[in-house]
Amino acid sequence: MAAPEQDGQTCNMCSKPSGEIEFRRLTDIAPEILLAHMSDPRVGEHLPLQTFTWDLDMVEKFVAAKEACWQCDGLGHWAIFCGGSYVGWGGFQKEDTEWDFGLVLTPDAFGLGARIARQALAFARADTRIPFVTFLLAPTRKNLGALTRLGAKPLGTVEHAGTAFLKFRLETA
Repeated sequence: MAAPEQDGQTCNMCSKPSGEIEFRRLTDIAPEILLAHMSDPRVGEHLPLQTFTWDLDMVEKFVAAKEACWQCDGLGHWAIFCGGSYVGWGGFQKEDTEWDFGLVLTPDAFGLGARIARQALAFARADTRIPFVTFLLAPTRKNLGALTRLGAKPLGTVEHAGTAFLKFRLETA
């Protein structure tokens, strides 16, 4: 796990400055919290693979699949907290030979994406298994400036699970 970030910025979900960003396992949050998060239509707007309705059974399967990535690859997705409040989930998942970074925030935390990504990418830079990171974004995403500021380079449109995505790559080594 990456060390918590305390950079003097105000966290949207915290009442105090320097809200600490923490990465924990998805098993550390109540399934009902993840269900509420993933059932919000504002979240699903940019998740083209989400073609189903979330329920507690789906949450259980989702968490089990993400935990299996930890068992198989030694890395996976985290539940993300700011100042002790759940703000979303994200992390690294092996896609063939590449490490893909994904981040799905709660609507109230949409402004925290760059801050969380910087902390997660610092983790990737310290991990010798990750020479670069890829990002797959739905073509509906129009504001891509944060990826550019992070140094990610566009690779074009690719197909993943039968769906078109914009692919970016960021060198971490």
